[in-house]
Amino acid sequence: MSPSRVTPIRRARRAGIIAAIATLPFAAAYRFALVYRVRAGYPKRHPPAWEPDAVGLAFEAFEIPAGDGVLLHAWYMPAGPDPAPGVVLVHGWESSRDRTLPHAQVLHAIGMHVLTIDVRGHGANAPETLPMSVGEYALDTRAAVAALRARREVTTIGILGHSMGAAGSLVATAQDPDVRAVIAVAAPADPHRLTRQTFRLAKLPIPGVLAWPLAWLTTRVYLRPRGHSVASISATHAVRAIRVPVMLVHGTDDGVVPVSDLGRLAAARRAARPDAVTETLVVEGGRHSWLYEFPEYRAAIGRFLARELGGPLTPDQAARVAEAVPAVRLPDPERLVTLDEEPGGLRSLARIVRRNETSAPTRVNADPSGGLVEIAVPAVGPTTALATETTDR
Repeated sequence: MSPSRVTPIRRARRAGIIAAIATLPFAAAYRFALVYRVRAGYPKRHPPAWEPDAVGLAFEAFEIPAGDGVLLHAWYMPAGPDPAPGVVLVHGWESSRDRTLPHAQVLHAIGMHVLTIDVRGHGANAPETLPMSVGEYALDTRAAVAALRARREVTTIGILGHSMGAAGSLVATAQDPDVRAVIAVAAPADPHRLTRQTFRLAKLPIPGVLAWPLAWLTTRVYLRPRGHSVASISATHAVRAIRVPVMLVHGTDDGVVPVSDLGRLAAARRAARPDAVTETLVVEGGRHSWLYEFPEYRAAIGRFLARELGGPLTPDQAARVAEAVPAVRLPDPERLVTLDEEPGGLRSLARIVRRNETSAPTRVNADPSGGLVEIAVPAVGPTTALATETTDR
């Protein structure tokens, strides 16, 4: 065989080998994204341990239809028989409606009706069969708004959400003309950054030059089963579209969603809607959860809601009353804490690689900043459904 006839074959073989080698990183990244989606997308449910009467609030328990045959467990806590504003409370990842009761105390004290829900796949609701994201939080928030709108005594409607619930509240507000004001507490700014943050919290040894494209791919693979686009679940995209007043709140010591996310959200909104009301509050020493234990936070949300929704109190009166409410986290049943058992680093990364993507998700509960919180994690550490999440209690 002459060299002129062998050379093309050798070149083709060499090109095939090079192409195979080039696809290996993408194949590994895609497998990582599949494992992440399965092991991170399904929250561990924690049924409510307390009912509103534990904090002195009368309530009605009922279910809200949220589409696709989903029924959401809910509590309605009226401020009284008189017409008044109503506020929907939306909890965070792996949380439940009883964690919103301290907020309900504050809102009840300033004369507002309150509706709180277990988001699908959480609390007393049935488990989900597809991965959950901000999209499902937004869908359930809108269902709660519709249920509140059906109450004759409710005059205007606002939303207060925490973390994943905050992002869902912003997305819901951008879509729902019935919402007059929204408060987003510890909201993640966008899915890509949050996915990247979960890699950090899991202490995965992924260099930044690789982590960002991996987060980009992982986010898209994660969202594929439900058909969401990245823009449709982005809080940053949502705040640009919201016409009603928005209040953004964050703690300086948030170890889960960086406080810089508040700045990103505020900047995006002010650039897009310079004439819209955009109020921000950074709570010095505040962590991811329990900001209602800070008097300045209670005063700020009381003043904002009274100003934007109306009600029986003036904004200044509402601020004083809200500040005086003794809102504290409720005692919580002890949960399993296994984050310390995770090796971190290369060993955690190796666990991802050798896990089968069809295995059941595992969850870890831990507090990276001290105190008991819930963090949704796969077996490798706190990489959750687009949000490593401590619950709001």
